[in-house]
Amino acid sequence: MVAETKAEGAQSLQTEKPLLDALNVRLLTELTADPRLRTTELARRLGVSAPTVRERVTRLEESGVIRGYRLEVDPAALGLPVAAWVRLRPGPGQIPRVIELAARTPEVVECHRISGEDCFLMRVQVAAIASLEDVLDKFLVHGQTTSSFVVSTPVPPRSVPLE
Repeated sequence: MVAETKAEGAQSLQTEKPLLDALNVRLLTELTADPRLRTTELARRLGVSAPTVRERVTRLEESGVIRGYRLEVDPAALGLPVAAWVRLRPGPGQIPRVIELAARTPEVVECHRISGEDCFLMRVQVAAIASLEDVLDKFLVHGQTTSSFVVSTPVPPRSVPLE
């Protein structure tokens, strides 16, 4: 009975459509360009039915390929024109505290664990350089920081290549 179940499972895996077939790549390309597209418009652009689009979007969401739909805002328009990348080398035993502090510090808009001499890379968005100093002071009790200010962004954040 176990062998039958495994064989049936293997057969169902073989008959499933690949998650990123040509149609799904086109669908993701359209949604990446405009996440607000309606199902009917997506269907029209892709040359398929609206139920097909809904089913494929649902599968992509459930499988984790589509993780969410985000609103992009201009930090400068919100009074937060200063962006900096902050590298942090925590002291012994400080990693959990750094993670907790980064999570509850609203100015930290990204935080990554990285390899190399430093353990964390954070993007901080603040109103002024003095405000960055306040953020850095919170982290200095947990380790050593190094900061680089963003002067311009010639390549803004974008989606990963789909093909």
